[in-house]
This record gives sequence, structure tokens and C-alpha cells, in this order.
Amino acid sequence: MSQIQDDCVVSFFYTLKNDQGDVLETNVGADPVVYLHGHGNMIPGLEEAMLGKEPGNTFEVTLAPKDAYGERQESMQMKVPVKHLQGLPKGVREWKAGMIALVETDQGARHVTVVKPGRFMVQVDMNHPLAGQTLTYDVMVSEIREAEAEEIAHGHAHGPGGHHH
Repeated sequence: MSQIQDDCVVSFFYTLKNDQGDVLETNVGADPVVYLHGHGNMIPGLEEAMLGKEPGNTFEVTLAPKDAYGERQESMQMKVPVKHLQGLPKGVREWKAGMIALVETDQGARHVTVVKPGRFMVQVDMNHPLAGQTLTYDVMVSEIREAEAEEIAHGHAHGPGGHHH
């Protein structure tokens, strides 16, 4: 398999920047991201930009919010019990406004932003922390392989960098 297409497993490195050019995150120098192409495991605009690329290709793609993490929705704030927030940094004893927490929902784990901390309840913003932002990805495709039947059936990549059962 020489080009990215549906039902292939893709490994890649990236650097993510906001529209001011600030680096928000990168996996360069660490393990690659591994995903099953064509199964909704990647933000839509990035997955679309990957189509047809080959191992060793490098490219840059700038995504509007609708093609990345969506527009911010002000109605996405809610109160949750403090005990449901996960991810308090080591050595920190209480949640503060602007901190990112993890909350288990019916749809799985979700990142939320603390808006107003309280003793028992915390107001959180359920929008993805990058919602509403124009984002630029610098990508290097490292590897492509044909997906195994079990990966296609499960809808995600297995093995190192993928999902483990």
C-alpha cells in the first residue's frame, strides 16, 4: 500500500499551531499518532488532507474551526460534581478557572475547561479546548499499512500507537 486511502493504518508526526503561529502541541521526537483512515478517528479536515499522501510526505494544512474541533457553543456550559473531574496536576490541590480536566461521559472521556470552580460543584465548558480556533498542522507521514480485518471490524487501529484490547 503506497498511498493513504480508506481502511489503511496511518502513522504520522505533527506539530499543531494556532493562527498566531504558537506551537500548541507536537509529537515530533515521541511516538507517532496511529489511526485507521476513513473511520472517523481523526478530525475531518486533517483526515481529508491525509488522503493520497505517501510515507515520507510532509505537508502543512490550515483548518477552519468547522473542519477541526467545531465552533464554540456558549450553551455547552454545565455544572458537574468536583469528584467527577480527573487530571488535577500533581501537587495541585484544587481546580482553578482555565484548567483542563477530563470527565467521563456517556460518549466516553471528554476534555473540559474549568470556568468557575466551587467546593462541591464546578462549572465547566464542554467545548473542546481547541473549538473555535483556526489550526495549522505540519505533518510528516511515517508509515502506511493495510488494515487487518479485525481493525476494520472494530473501526480503529490495533497494536503500538493504536488501540489495545
